[in-house]
Amino acid sequence: MAKAPAGPTSVWTRPPRTRREQPTLTRDQIVDAALGLLDAEGLDGLSMRRLGTRLNSGATSVYWHVANKDELLELALDRVMAEVEVPAGDGWRAAADGYAHSLRAMIHRHAWTVTLFGSRPMIGPNATRVLDEVLTAFGSAGFTGFDLEYAWSAVVDYVIGAAGSEASWQREQHGTSAAEWVENLGPYLDRLDAERPDLAAHIRDIWMKETRAVLEERFSFGLGCVLDGLESRRP
Repeated sequence: MAKAPAGPTSVWTRPPRTRREQPTLTRDQIVDAALGLLDAEGLDGLSMRRLGTRLNSGATSVYWHVANKDELLELALDRVMAEVEVPAGDGWRAAADGYAHSLRAMIHRHAWTVTLFGSRPMIGPNATRVLDEVLTAFGSAGFTGFDLEYAWSAVVDYVIGAAGSEASWQREQHGTSAAEWVENLGPYLDRLDAERPDLAAHIRDIWMKETRAVLEERFSFGLGCVLDGLESRRP
């Protein structure tokens, strides 16, 4: 009998089971149900027990496909990575810009993904497709070796940070605008006028005017700065 590999494992490296053993419940059905819980309630809303209840199925059927919650999250994260696109044909910068905006949009739809990035290697079919296309785009700019790794990582790290902050606000302050927050600061801003007048003025002049369009412009501004920096580092 073959010995199980030591160290970390992944749902993607487990040998497939034979069709004869497969239960009625499919892996796609399990992932669909998990995504429903994750999108509605976040990571805390997903448990194997609640998933079984949602599927009206016993835990045995779920555990046939995944060994634990971590493996289930691997499947869910790869499923939503299918929504990320990398434009081709218009040069590396257009590809990077399109990829960044597509990844950001996916994170906004699935805010639970933010803390999973970097938690383990993403080696599912959708994640590897995206990575291959991104590396090809940055490679066409002349980046190679570690510089290639650093270049695409700079973009993805910016997106995760920016989109994660935006998604966090949307989740925790749903239905409340930045302007409403500023209006309710009251005495705090009065004190700030005396202690830090420039900051108080900035909050009133800028935060009060924050809209979805302003957030889009802020994201594009930051992304442009990242891409300008990478352009200056091209071989």
